Amino acid sequence: MEKLNLPQLKEKLFNLLNQDALKRGKFTLSSGKESNYYLDGRVITLDPQGAYLVARIILEMTKGEALTAIGGPTLGADPIVGALAAVSYIQQTPIKTFIVRKQAKEHGTQQQVEGPALKAADCVILVDDVATSGKAILEAKQALDKIGVRVAQAIVIVDRNQGALDNLAKVGVKLKSIFKIEDFGL
Repeated sequence: MEKLNLPQLKEKLFNLLNQDALKRGKFTLSSGKESNYYLDGRVITLDPQGAYLVARIILEMTKGEALTAIGGPTLGADPIVGALAAVSYIQQTPIKTFIVRKQAKEHGTQQQVEGPALKAADCVILVDDVATSGKAILEAKQALDKIGVRVAQAIVIVDRNQGALDNLAKVGVKLKSIFKIEDFGL
């Protein structure tokens, strides 16, 4: 495993994001808003090097935190939590991971939160690729609230600085980001 420090990891990830994930043009976001750029985080989180870098950086950012698990809303968090589980195990600091569905499935165990069982009073961190308004993270938090799981904070790869920080703060969740959109000159 590479012995890169946090600034080196971030530089490699920044270059990947800038080269492969950041698209300029006219785009309609999931919120319905128009944007002159689109950041497709899954291009990076589903890439072997990108997945590894994101996992390493998030694990560095959460080192020493008292937490039970790391997870997030499907679809943005899916590849991130898979990479986190694998890399944390390889680093001999295994962390449980989970995915939060948009709604509970109607078959099988009928769960909304998938993965190793979480219980009331557990403390977790939510992750996602990009935050705009924070809606997906807020919805994931609501699902966790229903089962008594406490969300300590949220971490995203890129914060678009369009309200997520304030919206999450209103419900007691601190948002951290690896990058802000301004880092890309936007």
